[in-house]
Amino acid sequence: MPYPTALVTGGSRGIGRAIVKQLFEQGYHVAINYFHSEDQAVALAQELNQNTAGNRAIAVCADVSEALQIERMFTYTKKNLGRVSVLVNNTGIAQQKLFTDISEQEWDAMFAVNVKSIFLCCQQALPDMIHYKQGKIINISSMWGQIGASCEVHYSASKAAVIGLTKALAKEVGPSQIQVNCIAPGVIHTDMNSHLDLSILHQLEEETPLGTIGSVQDIAHMVGFLASEHAKFITGQVFGVNGGMVM
Repeated sequence: MPYPTALVTGGSRGIGRAIVKQLFEQGYHVAINYFHSEDQAVALAQELNQNTAGNRAIAVCADVSEALQIERMFTYTKKNLGRVSVLVNNTGIAQQKLFTDISEQEWDAMFAVNVKSIFLCCQQALPDMIHYKQGKIINISSMWGQIGASCEVHYSASKAAVIGLTKALAKEVGPSQIQVNCIAPGVIHTDMNSHLDLSILHQLEEETPLGTIGSVQDIAHMVGFLASEHAKFITGQVFGVNGGMVM
């Protein structure tokens, strides 16, 4: 039986890298999308391919805010690994800034990467998923998309849009047996949060009911569950992996 194929956007570092490893361990071929981090993506693919039971990993460059580049990425993935049956929309950018200081260009860039990329990737993945009446789409949002964050209005708004997109698309493609779900991480140890000093991190830990900050593996394990047969009756849901900070 051929190995199923997963595509992970922003798969070279942080949460994306952990997701790639998780899905590869579960027996998927994995396409590792990157834009700037070529060295990390290629090294990750090489690392995985050295420890394989038959499935393979490839690195695929694409700016996921550009339709033509996404089309080429899916064509390349299908040619080398097969049709995409699991799409993980993980790519995202963040910025802390007063709302009155956000430029129109910064607003547009935030939505292009965090929302438009999901729209474009889903449009490429869905024709095959609908044809075969099988597929899983997993979108990565944020707890700030659920409750909002001061000085991160454009980020919060974009991540809220991801949640709305997830729920609406799940209703539309459910009759084709396609599942669309969303994960809303809390504070996770990643490069995106590396600018926070220790006092802020300790404060965030104290504000979290479980008293700790999450790891990239916490998110990857949820993706692995949603990509598995154990989650075959779940769609249109938002899973808060946040230590209880948002309930």
